[in-house]
Amino acid sequence: MASARKPVIVRKFSRDWCAGYAGIHLGQDAHELEILDLAGKVLRIGWEQVKWICYVRDLPAAGDQANPERLLHKRFSVRPRLAGLWLRMTLLDGEELEGLAANDLSLIEGAGLLLTPPDTRSNTQRIYVPRQAVQTLEVVSLIGTGRRGKPVRTEQPDLFPQESDLDQDVQPL
Repeated sequence: MASARKPVIVRKFSRDWCAGYAGIHLGQDAHELEILDLAGKVLRIGWEQVKWICYVRDLPAAGDQANPERLLHKRFSVRPRLAGLWLRMTLLDGEELEGLAANDLSLIEGAGLLLTPPDTRSNTQRIYVPRQAVQTLEVVSLIGTGRRGKPVRTEQPDLFPQESDLDQDVQPL
């Protein structure tokens, strides 16, 4: 059974960050972000302070103070292979970030964007960017999936008439 809380790292615009566990309904009409920190305290952070929230595989160790998300690549070096919308955004502090978003209604509804980062092998699995943190948003490309399933068959017309058809066309003299 999946856990009701997922490990996250919250990066603020002040370059400060905190690690903890977020609920599964992150950002859904809440006035502030609520996470459970590593000491077991509930932290409440205003959305205007949040730059992004990284869903991570492992929470940072004591030595990962500079880059706890281990988000080394913030832009795609080549065209992504996964399906979705390739987005490029500039955040309020001027930092650029790229990611893949699902091509569904979550792009126009909801409190933020859930992205797949450029480097899926890093510690960061998904990035949630609140709408307030985005200054500009650009759709770079729509990446679709290859056509799958059975090929569509259409009726092919007969190229040569059958013998019974020839007998009907011939009239006696």
